[in-house]
Amino acid sequence: MEQFTQAQIDALSTFVDPDRFSTGQSNRELHIKDISPHRGKLPAGVIWPTRTEEVAAILTYTYAQGIPVTPWGAGTSTEGNPLPMRGGLVMDMTRMNRIIAIRPQDLQADVQPGVFRKTLNAQTGRSGLFFPPDPGADATIGGMIANNASGVQTIRYGATKDYVMRLVVVLPDGRVIHTGGKAHKSSSGYDLTRLFVGSEGTLGVVTEATLKLAGIPVAHLAATATFDSLEAASETVAVLMGSGLAPAALELLTPELIALMNREKELGLAEKPSLFCEFHGISEAVLTETAAMAETLCRDGGARGFTTGVKERERKELWRARHEAWETIHRAYPGRETLIVDAAVPISSYPQMVLFSQRQLDEKKAVGFVFGHAGDGNLHVVMVGDPADEAEWATLEAINHNIVHRAVEVGGTCTGEHGIGVGKRQFMQLEHGEGYALMKQIKDLMDPKGLMNPEKMFL
Repeated sequence: MEQFTQAQIDALSTFVDPDRFSTGQSNRELHIKDISPHRGKLPAGVIWPTRTEEVAAILTYTYAQGIPVTPWGAGTSTEGNPLPMRGGLVMDMTRMNRIIAIRPQDLQADVQPGVFRKTLNAQTGRSGLFFPPDPGADATIGGMIANNASGVQTIRYGATKDYVMRLVVVLPDGRVIHTGGKAHKSSSGYDLTRLFVGSEGTLGVVTEATLKLAGIPVAHLAATATFDSLEAASETVAVLMGSGLAPAALELLTPELIALMNREKELGLAEKPSLFCEFHGISEAVLTETAAMAETLCRDGGARGFTTGVKERERKELWRARHEAWETIHRAYPGRETLIVDAAVPISSYPQMVLFSQRQLDEKKAVGFVFGHAGDGNLHVVMVGDPADEAEWATLEAINHNIVHRAVEVGGTCTGEHGIGVGKRQFMQLEHGEGYALMKQIKDLMDPKGLMNPEKMFL
């Protein structure tokens, strides 16, 4: 649906203030592209609700009219998750951005979905608290919930699903439900909250969330370990994870990516297979002892260099460079697109997956970079190519297919944190088997017309 009738425009205009509904070309075009190579279909209009009641009224109307609706957050997703594949109405949640309450005594915050992660942490930080999931991008809380976002600190703090306690959700037909509660545990009924976390807006629109917060760690310590081989670096990951040292982050980077980071950020890092580690604790003294143990383990695993004592400014710059790895790659190849592998596997299988992925790139002579959140087995392979060159792009898709199939064979997943969206629908049956059919039944039960964020997750 690329155009609304005049009657539909008149009706939709009544649900929000005049400046919060648009059928203008520029607003519509701003909502057909995220950072993935996928493209959406031009929506007929964009609407910006600010209250649950508005969302409910809008969805009641659109469902009766058969209008597809696609929720939109910050547009930072990598798999086309928020793209309007059937046009219709884009529901942009970024003006639904109130921090309703921060309750330090409960370690909780109540927020609307359009609140940005960094904005929330700036406010909770005044009470010595933070919302730990960190996907790198400054995503909205609603987008993080829809995608079950995580990131570099997942091994210590967990993913978004571990911090969502209560939700207010508007279902596709406009009904409003509340899931979960503010108690830190419950054995009451089905866990509907987890059903919506990671559902990518296919089952309803989150309009409010109660989030669990954590205390900001007193001390941080960053360390880098360099190795002669990718195999030695990846094998050391399991040793560190099983040591009881509890790193807050443990990242694997290859020489090729480090070279790009050095060129752009002037970091001066050794261009060798490397592990980036971070530890959080109650004092510098405790972390110094932790780092000494980590160094022993790394050197036993073949590390040739181990550096600690990174200054706060340098530590932040190092992690900023890691967070911006995709942007760095993209800038290094202007005019090209990226295809991102986001597989995750058991820690014991991580070394073989790293080597397998690198061999795939080498054998097929593809431009690509292997790295990832090694501590939780999450492997990223960012490949660069031209989608208009069918042969080149087919090679990248074949590598993607091979890596995902190998990951699933060893008990892993096609996506550790980026979600399914458009790009990974092809792997859902492979990974979930009989469970895939049940997921489709749940979708059909809650959205029988198939209007809520259509053509996502399911083929």
